[in-house]
Amino acid sequence: MSEINIRHAGPDDAAAVHAIYAETEGYRNTLQLPYPPAALWEQRLQQPAPGVYSLVAESAGEVVGQLSLIVNQRPRRRHCAELGMGVAARARRDGVGTRLLSAALELCDQWLQVSRVEITVYVDNPAGIALYRKLGFVEEGRARAYAFRDGQYCDVLMMARIRPTA
Repeated sequence: MSEINIRHAGPDDAAAVHAIYAETEGYRNTLQLPYPPAALWEQRLQQPAPGVYSLVAESAGEVVGQLSLIVNQRPRRRHCAELGMGVAARARRDGVGTRLLSAALELCDQWLQVSRVEITVYVDNPAGIALYRKLGFVEEGRARAYAFRDGQYCDVLMMARIRPTA
């Protein structure tokens, strides 16, 4: 894979981001639903909600990954954010997830005053769990029957990364 460029997502990226989450693994390993309408991503990227930052990963001029960072807007939880991400099937295991997540963590640590980043990951997603552990996330618990997927309730790991102190 060529060099991976991380940048802020814009409305022109909606079709490419929609395609990532329309892939089976794109909705299976997130809380997205199958057959997502294109208008969903057009709206999200055109008018992001307060505290939402959307990044994309580009390789050879093509969007191959997306990450949403949602900074909590409640006064006592403004130091916290959660995230979700997807990587196109053709770009998995090429460092896209690492680059996206590293960029989001830098944004949190250096610019947004976010010291706690949270994520939920399905227990049967070893690649996701390994990525989060590699970048400093630790397991804080297991939520049983957290989400309905493939006709059954599935467990997730609740993971978080606290900004390292200097």
